Amino acid sequence: MEFSSKLIEEAVNEFSKLPGVGKRTALRYVLHLLKQNQAEVSQFGNAFIKLRNELRYCQKCHNVSDQPLCDICVSPHREQSLVCVVEDIRDVMAIENTQQFRGVYHVLGGIISPMDGIGPSDLNVETLVAKAAVGEIKEVIMALSTTMEGDTTNFYIYKRLKEFNLTISTIARGISIGDELEYADEITLGRSIVNRTLYENTFSFK
Repeated sequence: MEFSSKLIEEAVNEFSKLPGVGKRTALRYVLHLLKQNQAEVSQFGNAFIKLRNELRYCQKCHNVSDQPLCDICVSPHREQSLVCVVEDIRDVMAIENTQQFRGVYHVLGGIISPMDGIGPSDLNVETLVAKAAVGEIKEVIMALSTTMEGDTTNFYIYKRLKEFNLTISTIARGISIGDELEYADEITLGRSIVNRTLYENTFSFK
């Protein structure tokens, strides 16, 4: 794609770095912004600069937050001893949209994936174990994607937590094998949370 302006070319290249955005779509975005007044474009850009500079991660659950602790963790209406373990913030949003879960979350920040060079030490596992060790948790719901990597991470967490006096469950398999939670419809995901099962019952060997 040829450009008559280096400035436009640079802007298009930056937009095209976003997931799912090709050069043609990026060009449409850039041309749209050029039609806006300077104040609107500045507000658009400053929103992302502020996001990157000021966004925090909750000190307790690792969810995104504007404060040291996120709104979910500080809410008096949430059951603090019921912890749902998820891969990332997209899964928190997906589960929250179901309005079926009243506990809190623990965001791992990924899942174990040797092919991608991600091991247990790269995830927020130790803080979860620490919470279990001091008796803060009564039940852990493992709500990771039903992929091989998700199941591997589930099993690793199970082994780390099974010595503690708590219930370890997993979402019901209303979610198809291989599916990502963020793409599940709200009704199916909500039922999978409500109808969760003991993790040990998912083993094919006993």
